[in-house]
Amino acid sequence: MSGLSRKAVKYKLTALVAAAIWFPSVWSCAQAYPPPPGVVVAHSPAASQIYLGSPSIAIISRGHYVLSHDTFGPGSTQDTEYLYESRDCGNTWKTLGTLKGQYWSSLFIWRRALYIMGTSGYGGVPTIRRSLDGGRTWTQPRDAGTGVLSASGKYFTAPVPVVAAHGRLWRAMEEVDPNGLWPFMMSAPVYGDLLKASTWTRSNAMAPNPAWLGDGFKGWLEGNAVVGPDGGVMNMLRVYHAGLPEKAALLTTSRDGARMEFDPSSGFVDLPGGDKKFTIRFDRRTRLYWSLVNAVVDGHHSGNIERARNTLALVSSPDLRNWTLRRIVLHHDDWQFHAFQYADWQFDGTDIVAAVRTSFDDATGGAHSQHDANYVTFHRIEGFRDRSDEVRRWGQCGLSQEDDDSGQSQASDLQDQPRALDSQ
Repeated sequence: MSGLSRKAVKYKLTALVAAAIWFPSVWSCAQAYPPPPGVVVAHSPAASQIYLGSPSIAIISRGHYVLSHDTFGPGSTQDTEYLYESRDCGNTWKTLGTLKGQYWSSLFIWRRALYIMGTSGYGGVPTIRRSLDGGRTWTQPRDAGTGVLSASGKYFTAPVPVVAAHGRLWRAMEEVDPNGLWPFMMSAPVYGDLLKASTWTRSNAMAPNPAWLGDGFKGWLEGNAVVGPDGGVMNMLRVYHAGLPEKAALLTTSRDGARMEFDPSSGFVDLPGGDKKFTIRFDRRTRLYWSLVNAVVDGHHSGNIERARNTLALVSSPDLRNWTLRRIVLHHDDWQFHAFQYADWQFDGTDIVAAVRTSFDDATGGAHSQHDANYVTFHRIEGFRDRSDEVRRWGQCGLSQEDDDSGQSQASDLQDQPRALDSQ
């Protein structure tokens, strides 16, 4: 049976955006099959053994977005970020270039500059770069004064949020240890030079314990820096846990960023999709935390919860502990070769814009697996605060802060913490 017929399963979608397809020339292929939902930003056929991962998105100005992703698999060097921009609200995309020696990275805006922060490669050291022209040119990390934030060690991370609170910027990361991943928090003064290693404070790293969750704890990773309802900065991590409901872990961080703690008796919370990567952001208009998660739908997995990535759902919470599923954004009935995963996203006025690592059908037989994605796609979720399940299409793009008090740009988002709790 051909790959096309083997994987061609009927899919259903909500919040579907109009698709405008663009393939980077290095990964171009004949399009003889309906494209995946959303707008295709990048495509790599499975036969290349180069799989697309870790998308991140930043809003430069109204309707102007920058998106990055990396690659993995046997054909990948696993040390390069690929950059794109859209100036028409995500309808079309073009390449900006590549960054060698940058991997698993987050885009964020601070003080009118665009930054990218992650590692120098697979198992590399923390690395940060700055662009003053919207991602066209970047600083080059060479040493502790130009963006290399650690001289040694092996580290793990993903495109996760950078938040501002208590006069500092915060970003979570993990240290690679023979016994697993040890999460820690990095922070820097808001007016410090972010390219200097000396600007950054690093907390202690927390050791995992396989006895947690009744011996069901398998690891934690890809933590989100988030300001909790009490004003404290927390690290909310994805948890490998063999069962339902899925879990996340909440670690607390001291105000100066030097100390992180975890109480296993109260630190595990139920989170749909908590077994897969997620991004959490706070919306001051609704006073809710929001996320796009790979919630598990009954009957669409075979017991492997961690690989059930065929449903992308919008969820919200008033306190990071009690989560409500607001709507199903994307879904495909097949979980083995289809996925909408690793969604990184931003508030854009009344909408959410998202970059998604997508496994889907193509003219060469489709994705290698649900995990080994062959696309990066862009999506817009219109009117995300609307509780209805009405299917929506394109609307207004990038409403200004006067139009919608959530703030339009990611620069505003860094300060969209619970107001009464923000020391700034």
